[in-house]
Amino acid sequence: MNEIKSVTATGISLLLDDIDTDRIIPARFLRCVTFDGLGEHAFEDDRQQDPSHPFNQPQFQGAGILAAGRNFGCGSSREHAPQSLMRWGIKAIIAESFAEIFFGNCGSLGIPALKASRADLEKLAAAIDKNPTWEITVDLQTLTVAAGDLKFSVTMPDSARDALVTGQWDYLGRLLSAADKIAEHAKSIPYLSGFRV
Repeated sequence: MNEIKSVTATGISLLLDDIDTDRIIPARFLRCVTFDGLGEHAFEDDRQQDPSHPFNQPQFQGAGILAAGRNFGCGSSREHAPQSLMRWGIKAIIAESFAEIFFGNCGSLGIPALKASRADLEKLAAAIDKNPTWEITVDLQTLTVAAGDLKFSVTMPDSARDALVTGQWDYLGRLLSAADKIAEHAKSIPYLSGFRV
């Protein structure tokens, strides 16, 4: 199982409020059969309308930690939104608050979604803009964020944090780690005789 105890990466900031899932990944990209290739379309319409959008800027390419505003991921419940961010390269999101379903979808993908105060987010955004190559560390065990001389506390529900830290979020990993037990149990089920894992 994939335990996520900390994330270290460079950052990108989009400190705006009420960014909905349709802005994160426009509806026309929901027809995909797999999530492959969604990353290149993250914030597609916003990026076309605003060439200075952070996701367009070369200094932020490869960033893995997103600093965002209040009510991030509101709107529809589409899993495509965190999928597109993850496939763009985002490994953790720190925001003032999250829409509940978006938060849950992040957790099921192994993307820590942590809350911070607006004041701390503004300091983090300023640090990212000033030095895009600074590495930021999000520590899920201590619930802290550190970047250079900047350090602040973040929050996350205990159940979500524990699932990430222990690897329990990784349902497929849990299933595969129990393959022997599943195969053994399958032998005892009459309609599964001959079942192979």
